[in-house]
Amino acid sequence: MSTPALHPAPQSIHVLRQVRIPLRDGNSLSARIWLPASSGERPVPAVLEYIPHRKADMTAARDDTIHPVFARSGYASVRVDTRGAGDSDGVMDDEYAARELADGLEVLTWIAAQWWCDGGVGIIGTSWGGLNGLQLAALRPPELRAVITVCSTDDRYRDAHYNGGVIIGSELLSEAATMLAHNARPQDPRVVGASWRDNWFDRLNNSPVSSEIWLGHQRRDAYWKHGSVAENFSAIQVPVLAVSGLYDQYRSTLFTLLNNLDIPTQAILGPWAHSYPHQAAPGPAIDFLPEAVRWWDRWMKDADNGVEKQPDLRVYMPTGVRPGLDVNARPGRWVAEPVWPSPSVTEVSYSSAYAVRAGSTRLSSTELIGVAAGSWQKRGDAASQPVDQREDDARSFTVTWPEVDEALEIVGDIAVTLTVSADQPHGILAVRLNDVAPDGSSRLVTHGLFNLTHRDSHEHPLSLIPGQTVSVTVPLLASAHRFEPGHRFRVSVSANYWPLAWPSPSQTSVTLDPASITLTLPTRADTDDTYEQTEFTTPTPSPRSAIRLFPEETTRTVVRDMVAGTQDIIINSETDQHDEVDGLHYYAWAQDRYLITEGIATSAVAECRRVEHYRRSGLPGGAAPLASNTVRTVERLADDWDVKIVTFSRMSGDASSFFLTNQVTAFEGSQEIFSRNWSATIPRDHT
Repeated sequence: MSTPALHPAPQSIHVLRQVRIPLRDGNSLSARIWLPASSGERPVPAVLEYIPHRKADMTAARDDTIHPVFARSGYASVRVDTRGAGDSDGVMDDEYAARELADGLEVLTWIAAQWWCDGGVGIIGTSWGGLNGLQLAALRPPELRAVITVCSTDDRYRDAHYNGGVIIGSELLSEAATMLAHNARPQDPRVVGASWRDNWFDRLNNSPVSSEIWLGHQRRDAYWKHGSVAENFSAIQVPVLAVSGLYDQYRSTLFTLLNNLDIPTQAILGPWAHSYPHQAAPGPAIDFLPEAVRWWDRWMKDADNGVEKQPDLRVYMPTGVRPGLDVNARPGRWVAEPVWPSPSVTEVSYSSAYAVRAGSTRLSSTELIGVAAGSWQKRGDAASQPVDQREDDARSFTVTWPEVDEALEIVGDIAVTLTVSADQPHGILAVRLNDVAPDGSSRLVTHGLFNLTHRDSHEHPLSLIPGQTVSVTVPLLASAHRFEPGHRFRVSVSANYWPLAWPSPSQTSVTLDPASITLTLPTRADTDDTYEQTEFTTPTPSPRSAIRLFPEETTRTVVRDMVAGTQDIIINSETDQHDEVDGLHYYAWAQDRYLITEGIATSAVAECRRVEHYRRSGLPGGAAPLASNTVRTVERLADDWDVKIVTFSRMSGDASSFFLTNQVTAFEGSQEIFSRNWSATIPRDHT
């Protein structure tokens, strides 16, 4: 086969804005397709992104930075909304449901059979889409040639809603509340016609309540094993490029994939949060799309471009500056490990016997610790990033090793082993690795949660015997970091970490053996190397999008009543955008609120509010909405359309159960046309 040019001239493209992909059950999925002009002369490989995040509005601006680039590089780039999302038919079953994967296989078959496709397809995606790529690859569809998975996981239980068997308090309800609102959004009448309203009510009435589902599976059972490719890594038989960031909660996936896949696998670990690397924050971002094209060219066009000779792991090595000084960009450099596991990375263990120990060894489950951690799922904004850890450190048991004389760099999996006992049959631990600068500031490098009843198994938890000691190893999220000379590394341990960790069901004291703590760091031998690559530079400017984005704002406020001992964390965010071609205006607002009272075990409450608002006006002279008493017809509504979804979700608990309430209200204009409330009591299962 002839070798394509390494950097062919960009092609002109055609955009098919609304395409229906038929499914065997009579439903269809909505797609947008970017085609290179050359596809009219000869078929080309295709790239699929398959997610539920609404191609016509929610991700439209982002999609315009990705798919036209692939099309100009000689690929048919296909963006598909999953069942129950956007203008696709049906109602979503659940995240990563079996039917979603079955639909995905049908989509791959359909793409490969089109006149513009040569039969080969690659899958790319971030988060949901990245996991879909791995899941579909494990099903071995014959059309699939390669995968690029960004910010995803190989183990659904480990990273998203539970960590170490602990409920991620700031994540489970927040994500479920977002899905509750997103699943209630309607199809666009301009696209699907008169059927939109019936489908909307179908979604409003029948979409899943994810918080009830996820809390119904508090151990790693068959529900979580479904779709977790860690159950059988050998099922994946196509090359995988895995990408994540040092602020992404899924970053450990890179190392599990490198360690376990037997096919060509490479990983890029950048300084970013949860996003594509060409739009990443904090920076520096990289020119990721040309890197992706090189991956496609190698595995779908058989280009001799040297991709397979690249290092197994390319990683950004940040230096430990004072927290807050690198909110937008992190100082550091790129390094590489040619093979992984790397012979130049050695596990080095540090005993607490050679460190300064501080704080009470009797850890209280009702101590207010964790406010400095930021969000579990970080989005790159300052509001979600961790701040100086000194306040949390002062309330924890800490082990601080002496200053390092020479720079010390780590990359890979990190673990802390320790021995504890509890006065109750349950208990949790939050373990953090911090970088302590000469001025005393403490920077969070990584952390991990651990449910002590899961000490032997996440599938078969076992209650503690009060007073009996147990030794556990707590895995922290994989990381890369450079400890500069004069800095110290510190392990901080607590029995509470609100709101990241949902607290123990009753007031619990966890007693720590201070001499038992061992920190294991994956230590690099070389601290002076630098990796350089053309694509690891400032990203190429994105193609112009018709989506006008208004400045987004995220705020995080902490309110404390020092007398009552209460703490209230409030996180607000909003998105506002306008499609200058279609005329559609999309606005979203979200608030997450986490309340707790010190000393009261069952006082934790999470509340989430969401607003999703769509409007389009065909009235002469602008976009003013119709008056509430205007008679609306389906035909008029396609152009004069104003719909809004408002949701509220709440989670609390006592010593034996969790209590959930959810509410969805829908409006056309100012008229309420639907309202439903759900409530559930779910027994605690060793959590």
